[in-house]
Amino acid sequence: MSNLNGFSTEDDSRDAGHGQICCLVDDGERCSRMAGNASYSKRIQKTVAQKKLKLNIDHSARHIYICDYHKGVIQSARSKRKRKLSDEDDNNSPDHDYDGPEVDLLGLQVNTLRRYKRHYKLQTRPGLNKAQLAEVGLQCTTEITF
Repeated sequence: MSNLNGFSTEDDSRDAGHGQICCLVDDGERCSRMAGNASYSKRIQKTVAQKKLKLNIDHSARHIYICDYHKGVIQSARSKRKRKLSDEDDNNSPDHDYDGPEVDLLGLQVNTLRRYKRHYKLQTRPGLNKAQLAEVGLQCTTEITF
């Protein structure tokens, strides 16, 4: 037994998933690949649900380890959205479907608004007040393609 006072040792964590089959059901069919050390955590389950992947955990499995194939599928689905958003709006339309949070720029400090302006290299006249800087920032966010 390789645990010390009830705690797992490094050897136990390296053997995670060893000899076990992936715990996922892919589109109604149980995966038969060998499980790796990646686990199907609650955070990963949430990502799978948001991306509408047809992956479910097989409740008869006594572990939550997934194979490297499904790990890659989940990771590519996560990163695919980021790339898709940047390529999506070639026509620069201001009414694109960005579902991120709206930020109240008036709630930011003036120094933060100035750094925002400098970061995005926004051209303005010198000496703008907070409201004017926030307005310039809002115009900028509608032009940036996410």
